[in-house]
Amino acid sequence: MAIRERLSGNEAVATAMKQINPDVVAAFPITPSTEVPQYFSQFVANGSVDTEFVAVESEHSAMSACVGASAAGARVMTATSANGLALMWEILYIAASSRLPIVMPVINRALSAPINIHNDHSDSMGARDSGWIQLYSEDNQEAYDNIIQAIRIAEHKDVQLPVMVCMDGFIVSHAVENIELLETEKVKEFVGERELEDYLLNAERPVSMGPLDLPPHYFEHKRQQAEAMKNAKKVILEIAEEYEKLTGRKYGLFEEYKMEDAEVAIVVLNSTAGTAKEVVDELRENGVKAGLIKLRVFRPFPVDELKEALKDLKAVAVMDKADSFSAAGGPVFTEIRAALYDVEDRPEIVSYIYGLGGRDVRVDDIKKVYDDLKEIVETGKVESVYNYLGVKE
Repeated sequence: MAIRERLSGNEAVATAMKQINPDVVAAFPITPSTEVPQYFSQFVANGSVDTEFVAVESEHSAMSACVGASAAGARVMTATSANGLALMWEILYIAASSRLPIVMPVINRALSAPINIHNDHSDSMGARDSGWIQLYSEDNQEAYDNIIQAIRIAEHKDVQLPVMVCMDGFIVSHAVENIELLETEKVKEFVGERELEDYLLNAERPVSMGPLDLPPHYFEHKRQQAEAMKNAKKVILEIAEEYEKLTGRKYGLFEEYKMEDAEVAIVVLNSTAGTAKEVVDELRENGVKAGLIKLRVFRPFPVDELKEALKDLKAVAVMDKADSFSAAGGPVFTEIRAALYDVEDRPEIVSYIYGLGGRDVRVDDIKKVYDDLKEIVETGKVESVYNYLGVKE
């Protein structure tokens, strides 16, 4: 029977980590992710887990310790935010290219400068091409569920890649919501034990990891890494199906909200989806055929599935809580636009950058986006492809 609780997002993530009981957690505090290792260190201290907790001097050291422990055969987790993720940059690539299944909650926060501790997605979006799988979480429940599934995804024999589980700083990380927890024994049964073939401490099968890799072999190793990311899409869906049977909660590559007959739709990540759903409901009551795509999996990017979901719309707005500074829209927008490139009679598509540095996004802001989409449909004209929502200009 599910356990009903009231937890913040950070507590929910730390509780999932406790139930998983990883072998090693190496972490360094940074707002707003500090509570995750803080709560978890309490579980270590009171004997709830038998994890080796490594307190390090920086996030670079945290990920370095995770790489060493994972390469040695341990199940490894950590957590970070913003500038902490940026300080890990070098080691993010090493973890992914070494095919190490580390799982890391990323509590999304704006990157400096100027210094800002509030939520946007500039941290994880900046790391989108580092080779990590990226899952995004609308609320506390999804963050908890994503963490548990992430272990299985990362360690799958056809994947063997690290996973970021992203959730919005403060909006989700510090907000308390009702949540359904699995019994710890069910979590342990679901995640199982890490199955190993090659690891540094296996004296029967000596291997090296992360050696010098010159032109005769480097390209092939990158190609194998890319193939693993392609494999991850199928694995994510298989594990989600298994998780649904256990919990009744359904997850996919993305959520389609009232998309069956939609003419206009927004694509968005994380907690903003909750606000947007309220707007969709109100618009539907007024006869507007509005829909929503909440993207859960950003890496691997579900090109074909999104193409199918969006191809019959008349207009689409992609909302990015990060700016790519390409002068050509936000990072999610450019990917969605590329996915629709070869769709015949494709919908008009526009970009909205919003919420940078924690700027509030309200119901009226989302309504404006839908109003803009309705105007595009009615006039057949796009006045501006690239837009900023809620900025003082």
